[in-house]
Amino acid sequence: MTKTKIARKEEIKRKWYLVDANGQILGRLASKVAKILMGKHKPIYTPNVDTGDFVIVINAEKIRVTGKKLTDKIYYKHIPGYLGHLKEEKLISLLNRRPEAVIRFAVEGMLPKNSLGRKMLKKLKIYKGESHPHYAQKPELLNLKEVKI
Repeated sequence: MTKTKIARKEEIKRKWYLVDANGQILGRLASKVAKILMGKHKPIYTPNVDTGDFVIVINAEKIRVTGKKLTDKIYYKHIPGYLGHLKEEKLISLLNRRPEAVIRFAVEGMLPKNSLGRKMLKKLKIYKGESHPHYAQKPELLNLKEVKI
């Protein structure tokens, strides 16, 4: 009789991956990054343990979207403590102002909505340009076409 292997914190070896968002479609990029953050690409994956790796996304401002999402997609934000303070912002203005937030919102929606998901999201690092401060971790360049969903 075989037993299912349950991953423990001590057994997990984390790697750093570098993803270039230049010309990538937002949703497809976000789903593959979320899979790596959760650890679903590893054979040791356990749903209740954070087995994922670190992901660095560069060129966040060069992301693509399909259809009329640039003008039609709206992000909502409520300011607590003020009645009726529901703020709206279109995708195109958020991309111009904070392109890192667009990718973060997309990936956050694909992670678990609990403390484990918040812990996974902290392993995501997003930057506007080509440069990032994580050279010491020696990130491995990840080709997203190789990651299967």
